[in-house]
Amino acid sequence: MHINVFDHYQNQATAAHRLDPRVKVVIVVVFILSNALLPDGAWLAYGVMGLLVLAAARVAHLPFGFLFKRSLIVLPFLLAAITIVFTLPGTAVFSFSIGAWTFTATDAGLVRFASILIRSWLSVMAAIWLTATTPFPDLMHALRHLHVPAILVSIISFMYRYLFVMADEAKRLLRAREARSARLPGQTGSGGSLWWRAKIAGGIVGQLFLRSFDRSDRVYNAMLARGYRGELLTMNPHHMVQRDWLVGGTAVGLILLVQIVSRLG
Repeated sequence: MHINVFDHYQNQATAAHRLDPRVKVVIVVVFILSNALLPDGAWLAYGVMGLLVLAAARVAHLPFGFLFKRSLIVLPFLLAAITIVFTLPGTAVFSFSIGAWTFTATDAGLVRFASILIRSWLSVMAAIWLTATTPFPDLMHALRHLHVPAILVSIISFMYRYLFVMADEAKRLLRAREARSARLPGQTGSGGSLWWRAKIAGGIVGQLFLRSFDRSDRVYNAMLARGYRGELLTMNPHHMVQRDWLVGGTAVGLILLVQIVSRLG
């Protein structure tokens, strides 16, 4: 498990990276909220919102493949919305049977599902853009400057920090298992039956919880010893300049314009 599994920040010197983190947070939050409120089937509006994401990625020198591969995390969660295709009233498009059940897909259901898919995908890409252009401590400071409750910011900070702790402990446990698993030359796997493997996996999960809990306590005590007082420190001054106001106002204005035009159409 590599650290980049959790840390998407791309250290580059671009206009998007130099933009004040408060502005980026506001832009992305407005984008996600406006995107979620777009009407179903507003394909032109979806296309414009997608172009805004691609333009922002271009400014930040982020390859489209970088955004696309990481945005695929949204697909498993969309399985919960697949039932809309068969439950929303509308004109039947196709149907199929599984045993005694017959499922009929409607045009309204397909439009609703496709709209949810596109809106979710664009929102996730916008969030990935934010984390790829903003260091995590700066992101937390931006939330505090925007008056997000301190307890919520602290919870997010520790959750992010302890993800790396759990990943490191899991890697140690897997390495220890491999060191204790003998196998014949040319054999790809080792161990006993599937039930035996399940018991071993359960033991590893239990050990992971105990070791992560113990190490997280040591990490917190080390942070206190180094002056931690409830907030992550950053080297960036976070001073809003004219460029930040101009970019923020223009981006929010464009997003709201797309929202208004999509409803007038």
